[in-house]
Amino acid sequence: MRHVNGDRTGTAVLRGPGAEPGAEENGGTSLAFRDFMSSYFTGVSIVTAVDPSGRPHGLTCSSLTSVTLSPPTLQVCLESRSGTLAALRAQGTFAVNLLHQGGTGTASVFASTRPDRFERTAWRPTPTYGLPWLHDDAYAVAECEIAETVVIGDHVAVFGRVMSVENGVGRPLLYGRRGFLGLHPTEAAEVRGAEAGSR
Repeated sequence: MRHVNGDRTGTAVLRGPGAEPGAEENGGTSLAFRDFMSSYFTGVSIVTAVDPSGRPHGLTCSSLTSVTLSPPTLQVCLESRSGTLAALRAQGTFAVNLLHQGGTGTASVFASTRPDRFERTAWRPTPTYGLPWLHDDAYAVAECEIAETVVIGDHVAVFGRVMSVENGVGRPLLYGRRGFLGLHPTEAAEVRGAEAGSR
């Protein structure tokens, strides 16, 4: 999945005697770290926003963290070149949609660069800020105001003050080892093939 950001963050590297400075960080260690993080199963969310012209934006993201309860704050990490990041920065608000297990197709679509992502899934505006709520595929959604952003390497950590939450029911969709948890291997291969074909 292209926009699952948990496997792209920076890390400190311990080098043994004689190791070339920078060689491991930019080569083998980066690849090993990517594989390491891909083995960590996480929930799947879609971060959505609306740009100043009213156009919806969104991407699949598993780098989601609870930061504090007082005030309620969460963090997502987005690629610095992301159009969704540009939209939420421009408006100062974004939504986090937590996907249930029926949302694998939508997760794959929003992990691609397809321009028709919002035409391929049902959504409606959130009650407070009018942000895209993927109500058919998300069992919960949170509306956030940007509290702070921090640039880290090629990503931006966005801290969101949670202003409203809609909780529902459903079994959370999980992702790891480059596949969705609970899918038959053949189904997982079909999902990966669909992702590759849509890029």
